[in-house]
Amino acid sequence: MDLAAVQAAARAIIRNVETVIDGKHTAVTTALTVLLAQGHLLIEDVPGVGKTMLAKALAKSVHCTVSRVQFTPDLLPSDVTGVSVFNQVDRRFEFKPGAIFANIVIGDEINRASPKTQSALLECMEERQVTVDGSTYLLPLPFTVVATQNPIEMEGTYALPEAQRDRFMARISMGYPDTESELMMLDARDTSSPLAGIESVVSGAQLRGMMTAVQRVFASPAVKEYTVSLVRATRDDRDLRLGASPRATLQLIRAAKAQAALHGRDYVLPDDIDSLAVAVLGHRLVASSRVLGHHQDSGPVVDDIVRRIVAATPVPVGATGHP
Repeated sequence: MDLAAVQAAARAIIRNVETVIDGKHTAVTTALTVLLAQGHLLIEDVPGVGKTMLAKALAKSVHCTVSRVQFTPDLLPSDVTGVSVFNQVDRRFEFKPGAIFANIVIGDEINRASPKTQSALLECMEERQVTVDGSTYLLPLPFTVVATQNPIEMEGTYALPEAQRDRFMARISMGYPDTESELMMLDARDTSSPLAGIESVVSGAQLRGMMTAVQRVFASPAVKEYTVSLVRATRDDRDLRLGASPRATLQLIRAAKAQAALHGRDYVLPDDIDSLAVAVLGHRLVASSRVLGHHQDSGPVVDDIVRRIVAATPVPVGATGHP
């Protein structure tokens, strides 16, 4: 698939999702960017602002297998990954796949499950496979987890461990709608759910073609050098207790390639890196207690630190060119 076709298909998906999600173009575009980059997306915000609605609308816009898991304190790891059941007729164990076996998995309120259940996703998200009772089962490709999360100070939530947050390519927040969008929502959703009218606009084969085209986008050595400089700066910053991992560097480049493709370019610009830095790096970083102070939510503090690092990191010569 060429970039013109990728752009056309991406615009169709965005228009489709925006029939449900009003006034959140940046969030919708970032969600699609993560999908095309074959990453995983974490949507974090207070209840009722459309986190699950965005995840469902994105999944329904693409013709592929979709499953939804409602994470609760009593959810077991086997409910997610699957379980081996003894077949009395054949006298052997058979594997019954769990909800994770789908192209797009919607994990609703992921931080309401216990840490043991959360850890069941670690292998799935990184290696695209599941190991149960010593046997390994490959997950279908493409495979993307779109998880929603309530702020950790909400009652009945467990903070995601750093290792799991690092598996998510990007984190976005929905935020409250503006007045006009909220009024439109009252008129459009008074009697029915807008999700009922959404149909897929891109086939599974087209989605795989879009992902392949994204992989072919060129990132110059200078752009890669710039990306490494940004990530390394988070590890040396005195306001951060935990910097970004090498996985963050790789995923920032992958996300930038997807964003470049959405703009019809076959090469990455430093602007692509800059615009995605907060979404890709912010949730992986831990602010020092000195900077955090009395803030209960470290997200805005860390995001400001990322913006400061981006502004202070010089762009290497040659990073704005294309092949």
